[in-house]
Amino acid sequence: MTPRGPRFFAIATFLFAGMSLVAGNARAQNDSASSSQNPSQPAASPAPADQTPSKKVWTNENLAGANGTISVVGDPKSKPKPASSKPANAQYVASVRKQLDKLQGEIAGIDKQLIDLKNFSAGEPSTSASGIKLNQAYQREPIEVQMRALQDQKKDLESKIDALLDEAPKKGVESGQLR
Repeated sequence: MTPRGPRFFAIATFLFAGMSLVAGNARAQNDSASSSQNPSQPAASPAPADQTPSKKVWTNENLAGANGTISVVGDPKSKPKPASSKPANAQYVASVRKQLDKLQGEIAGIDKQLIDLKNFSAGEPSTSASGIKLNQAYQREPIEVQMRALQDQKKDLESKIDALLDEAPKKGVESGQLR
């Protein structure tokens, strides 16, 4: 026989502890399986004492059995206003379209002037064909001031376009008619 040392006892203790854990786990599984199979035993689930009852949700099928008042989303007294059914005046549509084209042309001219001023301040050549504008006078205002004034003009023209587009539906013009 061989002498058994402390190493043997450590391994034996480790194996014994592992087997007791496995046996305990198996016993817990057996207990839970037997309690679910045996309905006569009360389940040990803690229920809070101050639990509020859940609210009933009514569907279309069981709405007839509802007592009391029923909250419905929306106000039945306020109905949406129907869109104007009369067609827009063709002369008005043509007038608005002409005004929009004129304003958009002015905005395009301002954009071109802004590009020219930016190019001039950067030392690049002008976008105009000849580079010389004989019909314009020399301006003493700094380029930044001129650009700011042009941007203000552009904002003013854009607000006029927005006002025309906002007014057109009130007169019966559909959005597709102005394009």
